[in-house]
Amino acid sequence: MRAIAINVGANTNEPGFRGPLFPDGSFEYIPIPEAEPTAEPVPTYADFDLETDVSGVADRPVHFDPEFPEVGGERYTYGDEHGIKAGPLSDLSAGDYLFFYATLSTTGEAPAWAPPRWGAHLIGHFRLARDPVTGEAYRDLPADERTVFDSNAHVKRAEFDARVLLLGDPDGSRLYETVVPLSAPSGGTDANWLVTEQSSDSGKGPWWRRPMRFDADGTATLLALAEEAPEAAGRIND
Repeated sequence: MRAIAINVGANTNEPGFRGPLFPDGSFEYIPIPEAEPTAEPVPTYADFDLETDVSGVADRPVHFDPEFPEVGGERYTYGDEHGIKAGPLSDLSAGDYLFFYATLSTTGEAPAWAPPRWGAHLIGHFRLARDPVTGEAYRDLPADERTVFDSNAHVKRAEFDARVLLLGDPDGSRLYETVVPLSAPSGGTDANWLVTEQSSDSGKGPWWRRPMRFDADGTATLLALAEEAPEAAGRIND
């Protein structure tokens, strides 16, 4: 068992703001905008049930990827067209895990375990239902086997461009109710022990933008912490 964690969701570049992190550790998953023409309708920001004020972008189409049924998706799917992520993700196998982390803006009074302004936090994971499917392999799949990916944002684009597609097992995948922090309380750019001790990443430089690999022990640690309150990561670190 192994895992990769990747950065997803709204950020200060697109659409210009991050999703919120609330004092109790709950959050809102806000996808990035859709940047390409689509062959079929996709949701807009107004279609998501959000506390965040998205009035400035309400009509913009959304790139709903990763797709989570908890917030309106049909299946647990993820696709990526960028080699820096698609390459490592293609090396995973059925039964491995894909974790998603997002940079979130701390709202209200920051709890002791959270950075005061913003931080990187795990927000969900997939347990892979099948081996990843490369873009080339997807094009060669029989039509009835491609249907499991029909709801993915890359498949809905006018020109399919994913280099890899991943499908989560519904019994082992979920969007979290509360986060698992990856940033230290001292600041968003400061990696905590889950990054520096449990992952392949050094925690130096812009680690919050990079894919991170986790071995079996690291994966088990993340899965255990996903069942705990956010402060559990801080307690173990102490």
